Amino acid sequence: MADIVRPSFWEVKSLAEMNAQEWELLCDGCGKCCLQKLEDEDSGEVFYTDVACRLLDTTSCGCSDYPHRQQRVPDCLQLKLEDVAEFHWLPKTCAYRVLSEGGTLADWHPLLSDNDESVHRAGISVRGRCVSEIIVADEDLEEHIIHWVN
Repeated sequence: MADIVRPSFWEVKSLAEMNAQEWELLCDGCGKCCLQKLEDEDSGEVFYTDVACRLLDTTSCGCSDYPHRQQRVPDCLQLKLEDVAEFHWLPKTCAYRVLSEGGTLADWHPLLSDNDESVHRAGISVRGRCVSEIIVADEDLEEHIIHWVN
């Protein structure tokens, strides 16, 4: 008799139906949302830079003070369901954006690979590809615009 394969929460629930723990598990740990971004005022196009928030641990690609990040970095963005229409600024690889647009998780996503390192091995994360905002002046951000494939 064949094993019954049960769908995972992200396959059967909409983002709105997920609990807080499921919502947090969607994060793949790439660190891209912690990069400084510039928006073209005329077109609305968002450009990523290789400049990371001062709280981003550039080795683990995790926030060094996640519980207090919004107090320490007032413009830190918290992804919330009510903002799903604005998720276009997220990287195309981000699970929140992918699922909000009707897509499926990539095979490198830790929820599928069962390995937190898979996002780094796939070259999706910012590990080894960014610098802290502490060493870059605001007026120099345009010089740090990136065009990564992943």
